[in-house]
Amino acid sequence: MSDQTLRIVVAVVIALHGLGHGGALAALAWIAWRPGSNTGAWTAARSWLLPSLSSGTATVIASTFWTVALVGFLAAVLSFVGILLPGDAWRPLAIGSAIVSTVGIVLFFGNWPLFNTVAALGVNVVVLVALVGMRWVPPAT
Repeated sequence: MSDQTLRIVVAVVIALHGLGHGGALAALAWIAWRPGSNTGAWTAARSWLLPSLSSGTATVIASTFWTVALVGFLAAVLSFVGILLPGDAWRPLAIGSAIVSTVGIVLFFGNWPLFNTVAALGVNVVVLVALVGMRWVPPAT
């Protein structure tokens, strides 16, 4: 795989992962605005770790996690392609966003369809392994 192709794949994956957090926000909004409607496997925010949280508080906390991850991943991809921040600024943004996303997923595990949960955790693990464990750095733009 060429360096350019690898850069495109990395940018697309990080961007889609960030936008996926926007999908989780949309699901929370849909559930709040249309309670009782069919949402498939999406459920209102509730934490298995903090079951005493009210629905409203759990939704605010979950929304905060997804918003921070969404903004962080989008900032990371914009930095990765050289639009937002120069150099390697994208790396700590991607790492921090993956950590925030993982903590949010673990805290609210079981609220989202299993495929979405596993896919999101998978991308987070790949980001963390590639950027922290392997210290992977893409070729300069």
